[in-house]
Amino acid sequence: MKGRVAFVPPRYGAQVLGGAESLCREIAMGLVGRGWEVEVLTTCAVDHYGWGNDLPEGDSQEGGVTVRRFKAVHDGTRAGLRAQRSIESGVVPPLDDQLNWMSLVFRVPGLFHELLRYAERYDAIVFMPYMFWTSTVCLPLVADRAVIVPCLHDETYARLDVVRPVLAEPAVAWFLSEPEHQLAHRLGPVAARHQVIGGGMNIPERYDAAGFRQRHGIERPFLLYAGRRERDKGWPGLLATFARTLALGDHGVDLVTIGVGDADIPKELSGRVVDLGFLPVDERDNAFAAALAYAQPSRMESFSRSVMESWLAGTPVLAIAQSEVVAWHCERSGGGITFSDEFDLASALRWLATSPDAAAAMAERGRRYVLDNYQWSVVLDRIEADLELMT
Repeated sequence: MKGRVAFVPPRYGAQVLGGAESLCREIAMGLVGRGWEVEVLTTCAVDHYGWGNDLPEGDSQEGGVTVRRFKAVHDGTRAGLRAQRSIESGVVPPLDDQLNWMSLVFRVPGLFHELLRYAERYDAIVFMPYMFWTSTVCLPLVADRAVIVPCLHDETYARLDVVRPVLAEPAVAWFLSEPEHQLAHRLGPVAARHQVIGGGMNIPERYDAAGFRQRHGIERPFLLYAGRRERDKGWPGLLATFARTLALGDHGVDLVTIGVGDADIPKELSGRVVDLGFLPVDERDNAFAAALAYAQPSRMESFSRSVMESWLAGTPVLAIAQSEVVAWHCERSGGGITFSDEFDLASALRWLATSPDAAAAMAERGRRYVLDNYQWSVVLDRIEADLELMT
């Protein structure tokens, strides 16, 4: 055994959808494969909307990882709710309200006491992402052996006083991209030892684009959106931009969405936006391969796994220009185009439809970029180098 590492995410498991959660699970299992003893301390929640105790409390084995689940308690206060409303309006609330906000969604007393009693049995304790109770309350308790993977976005949450210790006090910070790293420094002090590790990607062995189209009755070229259908991920904005793009002229391209959350498709886009809901991993990969392009409308990205999945599938990316991270990936790789409005999007769709060879070459540059920078072997090497300094 090389050492013992604990991970502390708010949710964990194969059934949990989310970029940070998927990354946590894959790092944990990757370290197990390299001879580390790995435990996960987390809640019983699966759904990030309700944060209910969906899974039983207690210990289990999942892919060689010991998972310890603790019940979440829901007893938020009016002050916490007031702080949340202030944050949503872009205003940092007073410190007293921030302290109440930390427990607004949930708190996990059992997990806190587990760390209080047994932290010393771990060489490193990895917290991710930055803004949940599991990090804001628990990380300072064990800062001397803590690693933060913040999955940081340029948002009001990141400017809260109660968040500052999460970035400044741990022994180590791991960032997923250079723009995320630079944002952290702009916001304030960062852990003395830190590096950009990137995010590892699994490489599918095969894709079935034609079969995907046949199984779902899709005949026309389509843009794909994959992920959570919610405001912070840019889904309503993409719907509105797509509608305005169609008003400029019909390029014969539909929009297909997969993922969780209410797609809330407007009546005027009926027949042009197709919601396939949540798909198994293999079929999700096939969706990427079948798409004309992948649309990434989210400004709130620290890495963007879905962009990497698109490039691996041989599909170019259309990304919102206001996402510093995704624009950075597109510029470095040459694998995507950025857009700011319906005019940019219409121009990109026209180019994709009339320049298939150039679009294929763009996608191939993106694929090479992922293979050169984000294979798990490379990312785990970076992670292990830091962990070995903590053992």
